[in-house]
Amino acid sequence: MSEQKSLSRPRCARCLRPMSHCLCAHITVAPNRTRILILQHPDEQKHPLNTARLAVLGLAHAELLVGEHFPQLNGIISAAASVFLLFPTKNAALSQPLLASRAGESSLLIVPDGTWRKARKIMHANPVLGALPRLSLPIGEPSEYRVRRAREPAAVSTIEAIVRALTVLEPERDFQPVLKPFKALVDRQIQAMGADLYRRNYSDRSPVR
Repeated sequence: MSEQKSLSRPRCARCLRPMSHCLCAHITVAPNRTRILILQHPDEQKHPLNTARLAVLGLAHAELLVGEHFPQLNGIISAAASVFLLFPTKNAALSQPLLASRAGESSLLIVPDGTWRKARKIMHANPVLGALPRLSLPIGEPSEYRVRRAREPAAVSTIEAIVRALTVLEPERDFQPVLKPFKALVDRQIQAMGADLYRRNYSDRSPVR
């Protein structure tokens, strides 16, 4: 049975997964200097395959806020020494490459979480985000999020985007363990749907963030 049909089952209070599919055994906490703030669209919070909470559980300095409009953002941004937005842009003047020198305890990386359409809704509802310098991920390996799809071939899941960003910002640290519960989540979902169904619906398509 697909995990998407198990919403009525008892859930783990920590990872919010059904108890029979709890991912806590795969979670370890990585010490990150750059603080992470995830702005999650409400619809994504309800999705059984969302990865933002796993990212927060796997990082020492990370927070997740759920909604579309976040009135507290002005205060959060003004309190940080430097703030960057992890979101693509066609405006070259706003986009900046990831550099290790930007990492620091007073640095804040804001990450919208949701489909591209929902992430853009968050951007529109919070104009303060539009004024922030944006960091763009370099082209990397294909996403391992094999059970969601996107139009953009380079799209990755939220947890993968955060790990890739931190790997560049803090190259002396290993953030790959943060991905362990995510990989377990994907493997379990593929196993639940069956190999044939997976091959028909997902194996030849691009995953989504």
